[in-house]
Amino acid sequence: MTTIERLWEDFELPIKDALHYADGRSYDLALDSGAPSGFLVLSPFELDEMLEDDPSWVSSVDGLAAVDLGGKGLLWGGEGSYGSEGFIARLTADRALIWAMFFTESNPFDRIQLSGNVATFSSTSGFEIAVDIDDPRTPAPPER
Repeated sequence: MTTIERLWEDFELPIKDALHYADGRSYDLALDSGAPSGFLVLSPFELDEMLEDDPSWVSSVDGLAAVDLGGKGLLWGGEGSYGSEGFIARLTADRALIWAMFFTESNPFDRIQLSGNVATFSSTSGFEIAVDIDDPRTPAPPER
């Protein structure tokens, strides 16, 4: 079991703008309202190394919006421990993590719109994050 899977079992994510896959890959992210997807994928990093310095640097997450994908799982968005934090995730049908994104300054995500494979997650402060639910590293522009 990877570090991110262990954290997810307790509904925790690292306090860092990042994309995490269940297989252990992690990438830095940056919110960017000028980007068609609302964010940029930056360089990969080692989650274990990050948490080695401070293992408690995690936030509890709680869902505020969900879209059931049937046998393909669930999309989930919500909040972290602090008011400014938000997360989005795709889970398996049995609620195991496939991937998750965490943002420290997005505010909670409370709305999800799905069009084909593109999901647009909207936060309480107006941020919109659009992703291809099968490959979030390849951001999809919002459907308007």
